[in-house]
Amino acid sequence: MNQIGRQQSLGQILTRFFTAPIPIERLALLRILAPLAILGFMSSRVIHADTWIGNGGFSVPDLGGDWRQPFYLSPLPVELSWLVALTLVVSGMATVLGFQTAWAAGIFALTLGYVALADRLAAFTVSKLSPTVVLVLCFSPSGARYSLDSYLARRKGSTDAPAHVTAAPIRFCQLLLPVFYCASGIAKIEGEWLDRFDVLWTHLHDSYQTPVSYLLAKCLPGGAWPVFQITTLLFEAGAPIWFAWKRARLLAMAYGIGMHILIGLMFGPVIWFALLMIALLLASYLPETWVQWLFGEGRRLFGRTMGG
Repeated sequence: MNQIGRQQSLGQILTRFFTAPIPIERLALLRILAPLAILGFMSSRVIHADTWIGNGGFSVPDLGGDWRQPFYLSPLPVELSWLVALTLVVSGMATVLGFQTAWAAGIFALTLGYVALADRLAAFTVSKLSPTVVLVLCFSPSGARYSLDSYLARRKGSTDAPAHVTAAPIRFCQLLLPVFYCASGIAKIEGEWLDRFDVLWTHLHDSYQTPVSYLLAKCLPGGAWPVFQITTLLFEAGAPIWFAWKRARLLAMAYGIGMHILIGLMFGPVIWFALLMIALLLASYLPETWVQWLFGEGRRLFGRTMGG
């Protein structure tokens, strides 16, 4: 009986964890920031849609079931490739603005999934995270407030915009982040991050170098980089502990944001990955009162039009 009671208690804890009400501002913040970072990443690709996913340039050939190519999508005709690119941009911006949010986010996620599979040579971390993050927006009431949907509903006389939503979508992101970081930390441990302490230093000199990374490599003492390397490894490998421990959670969020700011400044094209991760960190772990204050200030500055 005690075991059954404990199982029921665990089930109740999990139920409360995923169904507890949270302020809708968290979802709205994720809906605004994450697609903008994704569109920023895709911007350098959509302007070359004809050679990116179309047959207007080089395309990886079909290897006929070779184990190195388990799935193949043929390049599109040029006209259709531009249509897909336009669909990606329009659905992404509609998601940001919260216009027909569920449909827009669904189309955005499907398009992101397609382009990630259509050109795997151009698919990086953002490409693989994006469909999952956008599906969270699709299957949640992320456009119920602070959106064009809520504005149009108010124009029709509706007053049903919720102040709180079920926690499940944000809980998913709160679990995704520490798992993602921990997997990254384990990969670093299995690599060279514990065998040599100049790995981060060498990264400053590769093809992603920026003026910021050059300046830091020139001005900071050599002993600073092993410290950064170890603290980053401790943060990532221990992320499930830091984010689960209430007293450490805010510090972990701050460290993660600071780490991604430096990543974005020091490693050129990785800036869009850094911005996407910052968006996830803010929406997931920024204290609720801070998130509500942020939207409150936005409504004060820009009026109640998008408030819902």
